[in-house]
Amino acid sequence: MSYVAPLKDMLFVLRHLAGIDEVASLPDFAEAGYDTAQAVLGECAKFNEQVIAPLNRGGDLEPSTLSDGAVTTSPGFRAAFRQFADGGWQGVQHPEEFGGQGLPKLIATPCMEILNSANLSFALCPLLTDGAIEALLVAGSQAQKALYIPHLVSGAWTGTMNLTEPQAGSDLALVRTKAVPQADGTYRIFGQKIFITYGEHDMAGNIVHLVLARTPDAPEGVKGISLFVVPKFMVDEQGRPGRRNDVWCQSIEHKLGIKASPTAVLIYGDDKGEVGAGAVGYRIGQENRGLEYMFVMMNAARFAVGVQGVALAERAYQQAVAYARERLQSRDVAGSGAAVPIIRHPDVRRMLMTMRAHTEAARALACVAAAASDAGHHAPDEATRRENMAIYEFLVPIVKGWSTEMSIEVASLGVQVHGGMGFIEETGAAQHYRDVRILTIYEGTTAIQANDLIGRKTARNGGAVARVLLASVRQTEEALRQAGGADLDAIAARLSAGRVALEDAVRYIVETLGKDVRAAFAGSVPYLKLAGVVLSGWQMARAALVANRMLKAGDGDAPFLRAKIATARFHADHLLTQAAALRAAAVEGAPGVLAMPEAAF
Repeated sequence: MSYVAPLKDMLFVLRHLAGIDEVASLPDFAEAGYDTAQAVLGECAKFNEQVIAPLNRGGDLEPSTLSDGAVTTSPGFRAAFRQFADGGWQGVQHPEEFGGQGLPKLIATPCMEILNSANLSFALCPLLTDGAIEALLVAGSQAQKALYIPHLVSGAWTGTMNLTEPQAGSDLALVRTKAVPQADGTYRIFGQKIFITYGEHDMAGNIVHLVLARTPDAPEGVKGISLFVVPKFMVDEQGRPGRRNDVWCQSIEHKLGIKASPTAVLIYGDDKGEVGAGAVGYRIGQENRGLEYMFVMMNAARFAVGVQGVALAERAYQQAVAYARERLQSRDVAGSGAAVPIIRHPDVRRMLMTMRAHTEAARALACVAAAASDAGHHAPDEATRRENMAIYEFLVPIVKGWSTEMSIEVASLGVQVHGGMGFIEETGAAQHYRDVRILTIYEGTTAIQANDLIGRKTARNGGAVARVLLASVRQTEEALRQAGGADLDAIAARLSAGRVALEDAVRYIVETLGKDVRAAFAGSVPYLKLAGVVLSGWQMARAALVANRMLKAGDGDAPFLRAKIATARFHADHLLTQAAALRAAAVEGAPGVLAMPEAAF
């Protein structure tokens, strides 16, 4: 089934929930209002629907291949990437001084969703390049920025993030890759990195690896990690590629999904290159502060992976709806004599509404977070920047963790709607399910996001940021009650109960973490899911308020607005009502998690 970007919903969210006009009032974004967003998203949709989406199925069937250390990407990927780069899509949110378009993250976020819906395997290459650009912008020297960023923004080169090693996994304190200083100020890098997305490929002229490694005298643990930029090909001051560096692709993984994306094992220092033993690297920023700098890249990537969850949920939903409209099976439960399209069966409707409500709610939450990021970086006064950046940072683990967890449920429901045909590869529903399964794992598992949400984002400030958001939820409840009507009253009641559950959990985390850390962390993932369902439900409630007001004013697309209210009502009745159970697991569930001795497992 072909993909069609949900532009109407995206533009509704940008205008009415995320505040594109407020973002356009920031000093750096005067030309980036609603009209700009509409134009950019329209072109983005056209390009991805026509060029990138048609490659999705073929990439699954014909994955990237490795031969003699060189990766050949899936058919069509190389030519499509050149069109992607030539169209300026890599530079949407990056500074104009380096060749980007300088648009706000709020416009870049739906563009990101469209690309990932079209083809997740393809989209991973630009995602990692975005992260490399962000890290260089924050920590690179002026010379490094001038040399690398324009080539990354133009798509002439791509970027990677090299963290994980066989013995380290997510525990970066165990990184053992060595960086040996040289007399000329460079370093020689020796070691092995695994799970390196697009660590080797044929789509660009050079690959810029950002590598975590230890200098000889570095302290143990995370405090002894430095960050280095290691190009595949050495470059001169004008960026012209020259000798091959000593970094090699040993193998690429054979995976459950995202098969077209080459996930590489990279070897540094095999003495196969043209520079001698050890890959030539250049330190980024100060020694032993590498993890701090890499977190910039990781934070950008974590938000982007959350958007991937929305993107795959949207793709699975579109396919399920199309199938449900055409598949004739069984009589209507109301008594029709002939077989009817399965979309008329109540439980199929329930599944489709679950998919739709989850997707729209998570999209809105991601866009609201993106707007907070824009204000956090570009608001004219420091207090506003600080407040918005705190909100963005609080929301990132929720956007990542919640959106990816719900996307697995949505993709699974997509298979279920297809029935037996969903289990058959030819329909394509299985690919979405296989592809989406990685999202809760890479760039930090759901538990890692939940631990971050509890420790750094909730308890560290005594729950202050969470309470700011909950106060806004309370204001929405009041506005719903004042607007009145059966649907809005019901949404208000469900939202109020969800808000109270989240308040209880925040209070528990703040009070418990310092006294019984294991008990607090035993409920970390339920706490994250609780925050996700309540805060995304809050966005649906806000959307229902807007839609109700517009309908009364006779403004806008009435069928779309009525569907928005119906979806918000479903979210409140079927998804927000999970808040009580999640609160119980987060607040009262530790004894069940921790009671059994290890030997009994």
